[in-house]
Amino acid sequence: MKRFVNSADTMVSLAQAYLAERRCLGFDLKISGHVSMNFARFADALGHRGPITEDLTLTWAHSTPSERAITWARRIEVIRPFAKYLRQFYPDTVVPRRDLCGRAHRRLAPHIYTEQELGELLTASVAMLPVGSIRPLTYEALFGLIAATGLRISEAINLSRDDVNLAEGTLTVRETKFHKSRVIPMHPTVTLAMKRYATRRALVVAAEPCVSFFVNLDGRKLQARTVHWVFGRLREQLGWTSRGDHALPRIHDLRHTFVCRCILKWYREGVNVDNRMIALSTYLGHVKPSDTYWYLTAVPDLMEIVSQKFARFAEGVRYD
Repeated sequence: MKRFVNSADTMVSLAQAYLAERRCLGFDLKISGHVSMNFARFADALGHRGPITEDLTLTWAHSTPSERAITWARRIEVIRPFAKYLRQFYPDTVVPRRDLCGRAHRRLAPHIYTEQELGELLTASVAMLPVGSIRPLTYEALFGLIAATGLRISEAINLSRDDVNLAEGTLTVRETKFHKSRVIPMHPTVTLAMKRYATRRALVVAAEPCVSFFVNLDGRKLQARTVHWVFGRLREQLGWTSRGDHALPRIHDLRHTFVCRCILKWYREGVNVDNRMIALSTYLGHVKPSDTYWYLTAVPDLMEIVSQKFARFAEGVRYD
C-alpha cells in the first residue's frame, strides 16, 4: 500500500498509516502499536517535522520514567520497523541502531513466590470487598489457577465456561500468545477449587449468562487492566518487595514460580529432568524448549542444583 508524503503529515498520521498497513498483513501489534503511537505523539508535541532522526529517537527512549537501559533499548527496538517503513517515503529517515541503548532482550530474573506468599495472596483475595459477592471468589480462583497451572494471565481470563472441563479436569487454552491451542490437565485439588467457583458463579450470572469462566462483580468478563490493578492493591497491602530483577512482584511471576517448583521437584526426586522438559515446554505453550531451559540459569535455587549436577558429572560421579 503506497502512499504519498506531503508537508502536512504529522508523525501521528504516519504512525497510524504504518500500523494500518501492518495490521492488514495480519500483525496484531497491540503493545508495539501503543508504543509507536506514544513515539508519534511525543514527536508531534516537540513540533518535529520531517524524517526520524537518531537524536529524536534517543530523546524519546529516555523520556520514560524508567531508568533501566533495557527499557530504553526495547523502545528503540519497536521504533526500528516504523523507521524502516518511513524510509521509503522519507529517504533521509535514520533507522536507529539496534544497540543504541544496549541489549533489548536480556531476560530479567523473576520473583519466585514462597509458599507463604502464595497463601497470603489467596487469603487477601478472598477477604476483598464486597463481602459475600463473587469478586473475592473470582480473584482467589483466578490467582490460584495461575499459580497451580502456570497459565499466562491473558490465557486465564480468556477461558470460557466450555474451556473448563470440570468432569475431566482439563483446560482448553485457545489461540494463545503464538496462535496455538492446547489442552492441559488440572490437579484434582485445582479441579475441586474450580468446581466450587463454578457453582457460586452460576448463582451470580444465571440471569444474564456470560461465556467467560471468570467474571467481575457485575457478571461480565474480567479485563486485564482491572486484574493488574487489583493485584497491585493486594501487593501493596501485603507489603511485598521484589527478589527478582523487576521493580515489583508481578502476576506473571506466578507462572515463573509454577515452572521453577516443577523443575525443583523433579531434581529433588532424582528423575530425568531432560526427559520431562519437552513435556513441560508443551504444557506451558512455549515455542522453543530453550525458553523453558532458561529457568535453569535464571533462578538461584535451580542454578545451584544444576551446578552441583555438573560438578558430579565432571568428577565422574553418576547423577541421575
